[in-house]
Amino acid sequence: MCIETSNYKNITYYTCSAYTKVPCGTLCKSGHRIKAEVLLNLIQSTLQDIKESLNEDNEAFLHSIQNEMEESEKMEMEKKKTRLTDSKNRLQELERLMCRIYEDMILEKIPNTRYEILNNQYETEQRELSKEIDGLEKSIKRYEKETDRAMKFIRLIERYDNFDELTPTIINEFVEKILVHERDRKGSQTANQKVEIYFNFICNYEPPKEELSEEEMQKLREEEEKERERKDRLHQNYLKRKANGKQKEYEDRYKEKREQLKQEKLKTLKKSGIPLSEYKELMKKEA
Repeated sequence: MCIETSNYKNITYYTCSAYTKVPCGTLCKSGHRIKAEVLLNLIQSTLQDIKESLNEDNEAFLHSIQNEMEESEKMEMEKKKTRLTDSKNRLQELERLMCRIYEDMILEKIPNTRYEILNNQYETEQRELSKEIDGLEKSIKRYEKETDRAMKFIRLIERYDNFDELTPTIINEFVEKILVHERDRKGSQTANQKVEIYFNFICNYEPPKEELSEEEMQKLREEEEKERERKDRLHQNYLKRKANGKQKEYEDRYKEKREQLKQEKLKTLKKSGIPLSEYKELMKKEA
């Protein structure tokens, strides 16, 4: 998804694909999103950290990744098996529902138009579930067959000296999937947002971090608590302004001012003879 701002800059977002699955909101309750730039930077920094850990101590890295995989993969496979069972049960339920509405249509309990709508919805969900079931079964079989995934990942990452530039080829080679969760506080731009990166061969692996002392941990907890309290205050103030109408007044003033600036830019463009389309392209490149 791409959003154009008031100065014609395009900001690309990745949106939740599970939210739009039929029925909408079943697999995920909210249609959240994350900036593409933020997500790509996170992938890049994670790969750089893994590469650094590998260069420092190959054996220790291999041992660490195998231990991590043993736990994470086991949990991931359990989730996939549970999802596979649920999907198969839902597929059978859809078949029964389709038979039922067909009988209701024949017996004139529901009109033909209603039958067509329901039947199309069920068929769409059937196709998506069948595709998902096929993917889950292949993933489970692949997990049961492969035993040297850690070494495969190491051989893959050793092909790259660094990850200063993240290309589509690198992303396809390394990333299996990415789970982006809803923000801790929905609607807040400064709230924390959990992101899980699943790499090919090693699943949701995170490189080991330097252990902190008890004093450092306590200091970190205190700083996090202060930051959380600050965000809470800001959010509560926002809710108060929204309730008493002050927020809308501010947004209306800002919107009016922004529109004035936009019109002034357009007038300047007309005087200088620069087409609006060229200006938009220029702003996109600068973004």
